[in-house]
Amino acid sequence: MQKITPNLWFNGNALEAAEFYAAAFPNSKIMSTENYPETTEEGLADFQLDLAGKVLTVEFELGGMHFTGINADATFAPNPSISFFVNFDPSRGETKEQLDELWVKLADGGQVLMPLDTYDWSPHYGWVQDKYGVSWQLMLSNAEGDPRPFIVPSLQFGGAAQNRAAEAIEYYTSVFPNATKASAWPYGEATGPATAESLMYADFQIDGQWIASNDSGVEQDFTFNEGVSLSVVCKDQAEIDYLWERLSAVSEAEQCGWCKDKFGLSWQIVPENMNELMKKPDAFKTMMNQHKIVVAEY
Repeated sequence: MQKITPNLWFNGNALEAAEFYAAAFPNSKIMSTENYPETTEEGLADFQLDLAGKVLTVEFELGGMHFTGINADATFAPNPSISFFVNFDPSRGETKEQLDELWVKLADGGQVLMPLDTYDWSPHYGWVQDKYGVSWQLMLSNAEGDPRPFIVPSLQFGGAAQNRAAEAIEYYTSVFPNATKASAWPYGEATGPATAESLMYADFQIDGQWIASNDSGVEQDFTFNEGVSLSVVCKDQAEIDYLWERLSAVSEAEQCGWCKDKFGLSWQIVPENMNELMKKPDAFKTMMNQHKIVVAEY
């Protein structure tokens, strides 16, 4: 089971987006959907009442990575502070032509953040924000370099979190028991808001799962938000309590298993049997009334 799953917030079109991604990416599929309850209970947000009986979440897999699409409203939206590297590795038989084909699909109706071109780190690379607001960094990898998975989440520390990438990596690898640091390349000289010591690129692993990170080299007025969150599957209440104590740093952001850490990154700390719990009577109401998930209350 994938330990950490990216959750993408959509404005009422999560299923449409998931179907688009599953058709665009190789080796991809829709896995399952869950619906909002048929309810008019008090305490629910207006958009939840409007979506009663409709899709709540859609689980989908892109190139071996599990994603969750959240069908909600316009309260939050993804931004480029969290993007996804898509590594086309010739040693795996992946080609420049396949990269170009995916680029065309993702750029259609979206915004090119860095044009598809040759850069110091890749002979063929581009950064695009698709029509749903999700950001992708497509890269032709060095066949002789250290292999990385097809898709790797990437955290960019900018805005209010500027120049905290190294601090965050130290923190996350201390919080998660099975975590290790890997590569780290500082800028070496001041670049925009980044200092010489700031990270141009780094990556680390949590339970064997790769996550990339960097400090922004340009001024930006955005940072992490709930538009992209990371859900962590926990084996029991003790693990939920352990992670919640260490990752929840913003009390007003706590709701139904969501929390925000000291860097502003949003997490969802959930039990591995959450789908089973949500089938119990009044489960949705119970979840909406919780901050940290307490399994015994279901």
